[in-house]
Amino acid sequence: MSNLQIGLALVGVLVLLIMMLHGAWSSRKNAPRQASPEEPSADAAPTDGQEPSLDAEAFDMANLPLPMLEKRPAMDSLIDVIAPIVLDGPVSGDAALAAMPSTRRAGSKLFSLEGYNEADQAWETPLPGHRYSAFQAGVQLANRLGALNEIEYSEYVMKTHAFCDAVNGTPDFPEMLEEVARARELDQFASDHDAQLGFVLRARDVAWSPGYVQQNAARLGFVAGAIPGRMVVPASQPGLPPVLVLSFDTQAAMAEDPAQSAIHEVAISLDVPQIDRHDQPFARMREVAQILATQMDGVVTDDNGVLLPVDALDVIATEIEHLYDTLDQRDLSAGSALARRLFS
Repeated sequence: MSNLQIGLALVGVLVLLIMMLHGAWSSRKNAPRQASPEEPSADAAPTDGQEPSLDAEAFDMANLPLPMLEKRPAMDSLIDVIAPIVLDGPVSGDAALAAMPSTRRAGSKLFSLEGYNEADQAWETPLPGHRYSAFQAGVQLANRLGALNEIEYSEYVMKTHAFCDAVNGTPDFPEMLEEVARARELDQFASDHDAQLGFVLRARDVAWSPGYVQQNAARLGFVAGAIPGRMVVPASQPGLPPVLVLSFDTQAAMAEDPAQSAIHEVAISLDVPQIDRHDQPFARMREVAQILATQMDGVVTDDNGVLLPVDALDVIATEIEHLYDTLDQRDLSAGSALARRLFS
């Protein structure tokens, strides 16, 4: 082999080595950001425990209490059709439970039954061992699926009649057309005063791994949700809806090697009517988004990728305060049991 051939071979080997090194460097440069090894990522079981402060540097999920089921809100004529049921005689809770329909829905609307417990002088969902001197059956006038219609009202009447036949009761139903008209008016009000807000946090350059997102979110009080790729800031009281929700690609969270999954955007959402205004959820949403953007080298945009400047966020904050005031005036304050049922 001539000196020229040897030289060319050496040059070829050198070029190949340079290409390999450049490929490795590029791969490392473009690899998703990883969680710091000294801090665990937030991959523990979901919980609705006490809400930590946003500036918490660590969050001890092992000490969170188990979630508690919230008692079903009592019927209210503001958002329910209510039919009183007169009984021939007292009825036990066991008999009432046996007579209740298998599903608590009339179409897409909540169907409710309550008994009057004379011992406690209160209406309650029937319980074993209690006795009731009267009942009332209700159906919700509206929710986010729309207003109560004639077909749903008829199903409500049928379910109530079946219950009454079993407990020897006589129902007194309101006029259907009047209640359907009331449902449409309430649905229009709810549609005009609903607000589900969302920010998108987008990576400027280098993508994020699920662990990196979880670690940074956990520092701000987020805990793992029930669905992979979902984290929440829990409410201050167990059983209530989360204050904020952070979500990213479910497939990335469920990958065999999540560390290699590349996440380019994260959604932060707030269901305004579901959360009490005193929790200042929008202010906290802004703060969370801005802190994460700084820590993770990202930008905050709307769903269309448009940057959200401070003045635009100020306008949204003012509009939300007006919305709170309107809901208060209608006795449907954000975060109340009635508002959570209506806006669901």
